[in-house]
Amino acid sequence: MGVNVRDLPALTAWYRKAFGLRPVFDFHLDAPGLSGVVLAHPHGWRVELLARPGSTSGLRAPDPLTAALTEGYGHFAVTTPELDPVYAALVAQGAGEVMKPGLSPEPGIRMAWVSDPEGNLIELIEKKAE
Repeated sequence: MGVNVRDLPALTAWYRKAFGLRPVFDFHLDAPGLSGVVLAHPHGWRVELLARPGSTSGLRAPDPLTAALTEGYGHFAVTTPELDPVYAALVAQGAGEVMKPGLSPEPGIRMAWVSDPEGNLIELIEKKAE
């Protein structure tokens, strides 16, 4: 998953600390002025953060229902076996509180929503180990 960001160093530091990600590759393309970093989680999922001078803010919906009014990227989701401590830890790391932990429309599943420091929505889904 790729996320375009305004402040690459700040968001790289935040995602590393908040999700325990490690950098696996960073790059800079001189001609377009595009910089990026790929961050990986120990369970295999990855986030690519991209920054380009002159970029402008796009969709910054305050919640998932508002995001669903615009076609295209609205959020990304991660799963966890323990929702409440992950939600609390992300908020303590500076995540915005969008929707506190509660029931999901999917039977037997709980969810919560936060936003990163630039306002990108992140869904947290509690799935117990099977």
